[in-house]
Amino acid sequence: MTSIEEKVEVEDANGDSLGKIKIRLKDRSQKVAHTKEMLSKQAVQTKEILSKQAVKIAKQAEEHERFINKVTHLIGVLGFGGFCFILGARPQDVRYLYCLFYIIFVPLRWIYYRYKKWHYYLLDFCYYANTIFIIMLLFYPSNAKLFMVCFSFAEGPLAWALIVWRCSLVFNSVDKIVSVFIHLFPGLVFFTIRWWDPVSYEAMHSEGSASRASSPYVENKTYLWTWLFFIPLVVYIVWQLLYFLFVDVLRRQRLLRDPEVMTSYRELSKKAQKANNAWWRLSGLLGDQNRLFMYILLQAMFTVATTALTVPIFLSYELHATFQILKVSASVWNGGNFLLEVMPRQVIQKEKKKMEMQPIEADQVDQSVLEKSVEANNPSQSHVVESE
Repeated sequence: MTSIEEKVEVEDANGDSLGKIKIRLKDRSQKVAHTKEMLSKQAVQTKEILSKQAVKIAKQAEEHERFINKVTHLIGVLGFGGFCFILGARPQDVRYLYCLFYIIFVPLRWIYYRYKKWHYYLLDFCYYANTIFIIMLLFYPSNAKLFMVCFSFAEGPLAWALIVWRCSLVFNSVDKIVSVFIHLFPGLVFFTIRWWDPVSYEAMHSEGSASRASSPYVENKTYLWTWLFFIPLVVYIVWQLLYFLFVDVLRRQRLLRDPEVMTSYRELSKKAQKANNAWWRLSGLLGDQNRLFMYILLQAMFTVATTALTVPIFLSYELHATFQILKVSASVWNGGNFLLEVMPRQVIQKEKKKMEMQPIEADQVDQSVLEKSVEANNPSQSHVVESE
């Protein structure tokens, strides 16, 4: 009997211990769930606060638009002059100037674009490539393979997008300055590293060896095409898949609910449809339902073609220098076109909108004054005026 009782006591003890363990696990799971809930609420609150602050800053900027444009023009001209001086005097420091520019102005652009509902633009390939540039310049500056991938992006899709999409160098517009520099600056940085940078030049040859004309020095054509063409295309495909998954799949319902939220595809389609240009006709070859697929296909073809052109640019100093002049000239020409043709039309449209809004505001003020006077004279009939 004693042995049986001991077994029963042991089983009871084991049962009690298992029950306690289950209770502890349940309590821990509840605590974890509570912690997750609290963190998610805090994340939502933080997002709302940041969004409200972004809207507030953007509204204040619009209220002082003329003054901000004057200050921007002054800083833009002086900054461009300072950049040209550094480019000639200390080309090895241009990379750090570029990193400083990107770290400061891209967050500011997010604030402005968040207010305008353009923030999905910051998922475009140019920002993806620029992020890779920053990582390479700050953390892997001597990695020749990564340099070649970055060179291919900077002097391929980004550089030709500057020309094809007619980016304009307008000094009184922060938005346009940032757009130009995001596409123009990286190419100038990698031009200086390849041909003008004394630090990277000295690192590419040992003492007593023949001087090499550029950095990195590549003789093997297969190696050259691999890291200037094929590997960059693989990196581009990774971005395209991630972009499609996030924007066109995960955020699809969000975009459908709010047609004011802009993406690159929406903006290009809207302008192309209005102009009924070649882009609109090409994107509709497979029907309206396949325009997004055609957009991805055409962009991929553009990327392949412009990436292939980086190989001769990489090998020739003269061709590379000429390409820099072409890019700068195109952005300056487009800026002049914007100032002389586009901006006057925009000013006229703004003035017309102000003139149209003034009579409406005056009518609203008169109506409110009338209602208040009626209420003051005969409060019992105020609801009749409101219903009318």
